[in-house]
Amino acid sequence: MRCLVTGATGYIGGRLAPRLLAEGHTVRCLARKAGRLRDVPWASRTEIAEGDLRRPDTLAAVFDGVDVAYYLVHSLGQSGFESADREAATHFAEAARAAGVRRIVYLGGPEPPAEAGLSSPHLRSRAEVGRILLASGVPTVVLRAAVIIGSGSASFEMLRYLTERLPGMVTPRWVRNRIQPIAVRDVLRYLVAATRLPPDVNRAFDIGGPDVLTFQDMMQRYARVAGLPRRIILPVRALTPSLSSYWVGLITPVPNKIARPLVESLIHEAVAREHDIAAYAPDPPEGLTGFDEAVALALAKVRDAEVETRWSTASGPDAPAEPLPSDPEWSGGTAYTDVRERVVDAPPDRLWRVIEGVGGEHGWYSFPLAWSVRGWLDRLIGGVGLRRGRRDPHRLQVGEALDFWRVEEIVPGELLRLRAEMRLPGRAWLEMRAMPAGDGRSRYHQRAVFLPRGLAGHAYWGAVAPFHAVVFGGMARNIAKGAETGDLARPRR
Repeated sequence: MRCLVTGATGYIGGRLAPRLLAEGHTVRCLARKAGRLRDVPWASRTEIAEGDLRRPDTLAAVFDGVDVAYYLVHSLGQSGFESADREAATHFAEAARAAGVRRIVYLGGPEPPAEAGLSSPHLRSRAEVGRILLASGVPTVVLRAAVIIGSGSASFEMLRYLTERLPGMVTPRWVRNRIQPIAVRDVLRYLVAATRLPPDVNRAFDIGGPDVLTFQDMMQRYARVAGLPRRIILPVRALTPSLSSYWVGLITPVPNKIARPLVESLIHEAVAREHDIAAYAPDPPEGLTGFDEAVALALAKVRDAEVETRWSTASGPDAPAEPLPSDPEWSGGTAYTDVRERVVDAPPDRLWRVIEGVGGEHGWYSFPLAWSVRGWLDRLIGGVGLRRGRRDPHRLQVGEALDFWRVEEIVPGELLRLRAEMRLPGRAWLEMRAMPAGDGRSRYHQRAVFLPRGLAGHAYWGAVAPFHAVVFGGMARNIAKGAETGDLARPRR
């Protein structure tokens, strides 16, 4: 079949596309910017279509000839996400019906409580999207999953960092609510199997793993699988979802704006009420993946740097487009720059290995305290901070997160351009280039660009400019030194 995957730049969509290809399907991926999928390993085997679910005029050609359309997008963490998701789902449903799509598949969340006012806005929105798609006139299957356990998922990162960093913790009472987690491998198996459902199936299915646990149980069992001592957990009444989300945001890489809806969705029990999906996608002979096995598999992926996708891969709709605004004429105003260059006594390929390895465990090659303080300040005001790290310690792809940056462009061996995603009164980029300099040497070129927004932006640049000689100057010096000495892997935090 021809399958359309929306959300292919995200956590689930980025894993589903290659599995559909492996099943022999033709895959078309929808992205606002086709370049976001340029570097994924399976890009050459898919059709990549540009379009925006908020703009129905861009969708007709995207849905043309599609048999099965996957709706895997949501606006989690964005202001006004309920109205944004409602609008996107409506446009998706209308375009699918007009194109004669034979099936819609949607991955949603657990059914929210029936009592008015008790469910979280996140769960209400996911349920509303499901209703919109089920009423589209196109046969639709809605898969309702609670916590997804897999390397790189937001839920797994929350669980992992809370358990590993806090041997003892005071927690909200919801850690005693029952949850039925599911391994990401089983979620993907159900999504692929949905292509084979009979045309008369138009309903929602609960999906979950074999274990029903509390979040407290999940932390203790994670600790056991990871070889950690048993955790001391004291649930108290006083921690509200809002306070809990700030606590999660400080301890884990998941920022407050994403942690809050996740926390709110955990304050109610999320246990599958039926297992009817097994009539159409029978459980494998060895059974569904248990919680302990799912954690062990995820930790192995993290340890071996084989994480396919991460929650931080997806970016918001307000991401600025190419090209890099590098001069006042383009930006319509002031563009501040900081440029550093050094001749490096090493060939360009060795310099490039250092450039492509920046961030994450390798750090930023200058004044670690300054980078750490900037990361903490960013998290305190609701930003992403430095804890997103990187997916792979050695290789980068366009569109993926790198600490509080996002890879906007990469030309292997030549150019790495990062766009800032920390909270700033303006927009910022950091460019690093490796260029040949003759006689086996290379030239390192580094440029930081800042487009201020209002008076606060100009004041911000003036306040941080005195530190650039230490931060950016030290960065250029140490990257050059790392290439010259071959010291490419020593952490530099």
